[in-house]
Amino acid sequence: MTLVRICGVDDVPEGEVRRFELDHRPYAVVNLGEEGFRVVDAICSHAHYFLDEGDVDADFETVECPKHGSTFDLNTGRPRTLPATQPVDVFPVKVENSDVMIEVAEG
Repeated sequence: MTLVRICGVDDVPEGEVRRFELDHRPYAVVNLGEEGFRVVDAICSHAHYFLDEGDVDADFETVECPKHGSTFDLNTGRPRTLPATQPVDVFPVKVENSDVMIEVAEG
């Protein structure tokens, strides 16, 4: 696994989600404020819609797909509500200085 920069801490306002790409793959970066950053696959496992266009619930640490309303746990990637039944990928996050870094597979 390799640690790579996905964005800066100031690129994602607290309580919101933004999409960033690395090697042509979209990632949804969520700023949960005091709880830190979370990064998940940006594409919903149910409808293949962008999760970063949905709403974040910082209290429950979820992001909602705007297409059909499935919510995904930002810590595990598992859907908490239907219609989604498959999880999205979750990536380990580390904040270094003002950079949000994620672990990705090499190569």
